[in-house]
Amino acid sequence: MFLYAYAKVVPTLDRELLGAVGLNLNQLEVLMWLRRAGERGLRMSDLASRVVLSPSGVTRAVDQLERNGLVERSVFEGDKRGYLAILTAEGRAALPGATSVLVEGLREHLLTHMSRTELEHLVTALEAVLDGEGSPLPPLTPS
Repeated sequence: MFLYAYAKVVPTLDRELLGAVGLNLNQLEVLMWLRRAGERGLRMSDLASRVVLSPSGVTRAVDQLERNGLVERSVFEGDKRGYLAILTAEGRAALPGATSVLVEGLREHLLTHMSRTELEHLVTALEAVLDGEGSPLPPLTPS
């Protein structure tokens, strides 16, 4: 049931985002993590540990975002082999509209189908799964 619900809701959210703001859900997730990281950005390896993408998927998403001027990459000063992904001013400006589309989509396709109590139980259950897997939501640490 979980996979079926996921397979129904996520592609719908993805289509809505693409149609409204030209970003897919993966790209928006990358932008949101970079916004949380602030002006210092995130190392690509740290970004890959946070998003729901493979390392090559993260690279593709950042490549696309960089081509659109929403993200820039620079060499990580502490390790010349690594790269930082940094949100640009254009990327910051794109976030409010994209986030609004996502929130409206979540409201329509997820939240309206559950009571407040059911949502609280869902959050508790998902936190228990992440904790049980040893993967609580990773904190942001300075790069």
